[in-house]
Amino acid sequence: MKKIIKKTRFILLAIVALFIFFLIVNKPLPEGEKGAKANDLAIKMLQSLDLQSYENTAYIEWEFPGGHHYQWNKLKKEVTVSWSDNKVKLDLKEYEESYVIEGDGDTNKLIQKAIDYFNNDSFWLVAPYKIFDEGTERSIVNYKGKKALLITYTSGGSTPGDSYLWILDENAKPVSFRMWVSIIPIGGLEATWSDWTITATGANLPTQHKIWGIPINITKLKSY
Repeated sequence: MKKIIKKTRFILLAIVALFIFFLIVNKPLPEGEKGAKANDLAIKMLQSLDLQSYENTAYIEWEFPGGHHYQWNKLKKEVTVSWSDNKVKLDLKEYEESYVIEGDGDTNKLIQKAIDYFNNDSFWLVAPYKIFDEGTERSIVNYKGKKALLITYTSGGSTPGDSYLWILDENAKPVSFRMWVSIIPIGGLEATWSDWTITATGANLPTQHKIWGIPINITKLKSY
């Protein structure tokens, strides 16, 4: 009986500790000001990253943690997604035209997994260039005495409704963002955007993020 009481007490203390931790780190979604000023800040952010060079890039290849490899033909709006023993060709214009090159299992499930992988992993590479995508809302937020850019995706992707607060340096270049996303229960979790590299086409892309000090490395990055 004493062992049961001791174990129950430990579980209760752990639950309380987790609850307190959640209250401390969880942040509410900030309210911002929409309009021309928010759009102007978004444009400055894109200018700091040389948007034109990114738009002129026809092809990007990279590998994301988990062994996800991508060969993205931006010009044709096609991407080959490879992981484990699977390889799927996605048609980003007409998903129904996508097909499995290699892989065991249900074709539709493999294609859907490839779509979800690409939506997530490409976001960690090119999210700054998506701030004027259809279905986005832009707002200016006063964050620690500086102007930050809040982007909310009202539609599109695998998780519509997610919001990201971009923290910018003095040149309006992203250094991190805070996330309010459906797949993470903690609001305002911060991820850095760092180790930016200028690829062969001039596109400015990050090669590392950190969440709570844990690195997310983007490797084998190429552009044509």
